[in-house]
Amino acid sequence: MSELLDLLHRHRIVAILRGIEAQHADRAAQAIIDGGVRLLEVTMNTDGATAIINQWRTKFGDGEARIGAGTVLDVEMAREAVAAGAQFIISPNLDEEVVAYGAERGVSVWPGCMTPTEIVRAWKAGAEAVKVFPMASLGVKYLAEIRAPLNNIPMLATGGVDIDNIGDYFRAGACAVGMGSKLVNLDWIRAGEYDRVTERVRQFVDVAAKLQGMK
Repeated sequence: MSELLDLLHRHRIVAILRGIEAQHADRAAQAIIDGGVRLLEVTMNTDGATAIINQWRTKFGDGEARIGAGTVLDVEMAREAVAAGAQFIISPNLDEEVVAYGAERGVSVWPGCMTPTEIVRAWKAGAEAVKVFPMASLGVKYLAEIRAPLNNIPMLATGGVDIDNIGDYFRAGACAVGMGSKLVNLDWIRAGEYDRVTERVRQFVDVAAKLQGMK
């Protein structure tokens, strides 16, 4: 098990930042880290994503958190992300070339998959974990069904997670969840309400910790 996969299993939440502005990025990241989340993802379709990844890696990436790139669709985007300092890569799709690129460079890649066929293809290509997406549409019953025969493949469930149902995702077999606006409210960040961000994150972290035995 790689260090990143171990962190995914232990911390169980990946914070997804899409559309964060550069001027708010550092304080937003600090607020999330203060709340207890240690895996932070900037999506590559965010303006200035690589610059944010680079500055977060410089400021937080050695001890406080691990910094990743999301919405990485192909190898060219993977190159840009890794050059910026991304320590892990998450995609909404499966591209075996991206998985291989990450493996060659010691960068964890968790590709997006929906079907059992895609999940097994990703696993055989070298992905240590897969992102099951879009979970808001598929539902936790779907996750439970595919986990039954594929229980040896760690699954990061992304989409639809909130404070009331996060336990359902873990009970269905997710090793971790990816969360965007339900975890990090960008309006609060833009208003400078970082304490509210930290408190919201802490609520999710506390629930995840209580449910730690569910895998």
